[in-house]
Amino acid sequence: MTIRPILFMAGVPIAFAWTAALALQRPAAATPGGYILERDAEVRLAEPGPHAGGGQTTGYSFFKKAPGLTLVFRKRAMKPGSAIGYHLQTEDEIYYILSGKGSMTIDGKTFDVGPGDAILTRTGSSHGLKQVGAEDLVLMINYEQAPQK
Repeated sequence: MTIRPILFMAGVPIAFAWTAALALQRPAAATPGGYILERDAEVRLAEPGPHAGGGQTTGYSFFKKAPGLTLVFRKRAMKPGSAIGYHLQTEDEIYYILSGKGSMTIDGKTFDVGPGDAILTRTGSSHGLKQVGAEDLVLMINYEQAPQK
């Protein structure tokens, strides 16, 4: 037997062992594709108005347990008289009004919001939102956060 086949026969198990050792040290790559389906009824939670806004709201925090997801995707139904308290924004945040009416204040300027309105609040601004009228104010809220582990 020549040296080349001996090296080959010895090298294959070493290469295999090396690859296996590296695989154990690295987390498995995420499987591409897939999906997560969550429904309102599964994530619904009665909550007071956030940021000490007062009143009663229903929050829907979708995908909050999804590993590695940085997007926060929430729906909030604000009951009559409820509010999201005026607060300093620490990241860009988007509000999208699905139904109902509200009064929004950003950096001291107040304006009406309703269905189809999208509001981008930028980092460093301050804002709050009050429900107005008899109908619930329903909105989507999106922003980025550190990934969930």
